[in-house]
Amino acid sequence: MTRGDLADEDRDHMRAALALAARRLGETWPNPAVGCVIVGAEGRVVGRGATAPGGRPHAETAALTMAGGAAHGATVYVTLEPCCHTGQTPPCTEALIAAGVARVVVALRDPDPRVNGAGIAALRAAGITVAEGILADEAAALAAGFVSVVTRGRPLVTLKLATTLDGRIATRAGESQWITGEPARRAAHALRGRHDAVLVGVGTLLADDPRLTCRLPGYRARPLVRIVADSHLRTRMTASVMASLDLGPVWFLIHDRTDAARKRAFADLGARLFPLPGAEAGIDLAAGLRALGQAGITRLLVEGGAQLAAALLRDNLVDRLAWFHAPSVMGGDGWPAAQGFGIAQLAAMPRFSRRAVTLLGDDVLSEFERTE
Repeated sequence: MTRGDLADEDRDHMRAALALAARRLGETWPNPAVGCVIVGAEGRVVGRGATAPGGRPHAETAALTMAGGAAHGATVYVTLEPCCHTGQTPPCTEALIAAGVARVVVALRDPDPRVNGAGIAALRAAGITVAEGILADEAAALAAGFVSVVTRGRPLVTLKLATTLDGRIATRAGESQWITGEPARRAAHALRGRHDAVLVGVGTLLADDPRLTCRLPGYRARPLVRIVADSHLRTRMTASVMASLDLGPVWFLIHDRTDAARKRAFADLGARLFPLPGAEAGIDLAAGLRALGQAGITRLLVEGGAQLAAALLRDNLVDRLAWFHAPSVMGGDGWPAAQGFGIAQLAAMPRFSRRAVTLLGDDVLSEFERTE
């Protein structure tokens, strides 16, 4: 086999590993979604695995279990550097060494300071050939939430908007359901399914009373975490999110001076509260995101409303945009996607680069990434 053939084969198998990882996005927090493919000495795939819901077992362990004895002398393709520290499971490097694999192909180094090259070094020290950087950009996009928590202390934040062509989310009377059509709404639920948690402001909760679940049967095995930014717990005790705690966790970002009796009432019902500093009228969203990162959330989808969107954009806390546009125009008296947040000069605007465009019936989903 020529070097070019080997490179093509490595990319093909790594694409398969990336596809396995992508299927677990949103379900593996606090761990990253990782995919692993094992190719036996005869060139046949003998094992496949992805990080299990909840983060364990790891992808390498699942693939090695499938491969059994056929892992001896095999090549292992893994989207993130194998771990080399003992946590709730033994190191994956030890499992690979014990299985007698001959070669490991890694897409992306793990930025966790407990790993960050040490896993690769351990494999090489055991006589295993290691290749790095195969489809690294694709792997980085998948692991962006995990990397964000490790390097910035907060989850990757995607702001989802569903608007008319002129950027309106509701009529002047507050009517918003539905601006987009059924295909776009299904895509929005799939977007929820690929995130660890969904966040809305209390205004949206009071106006729309959403359940904030992923309503695509069988799409994900682990419940979506539902989070409300509600500084003084104005949420009604009978709100749909509180009445559906059996469908998944409900968390609140609240002011640290919120009424103690109100806090006890919500906690007694099973909600988790995150007291945060802030002005009397609001909370410190940057501190809230750090608290969510410490709680294990790596990928956060924000669904509104306009005040929350503006606050996050103003503080440069939005990493990606998922913007659904309906082919309609509402006019200036409709509610904007983001309230004013003090932009006086064009240079001060948050800027994004378009990454993808998807047609959804008559609607369009445009996906953007923050330009640093």
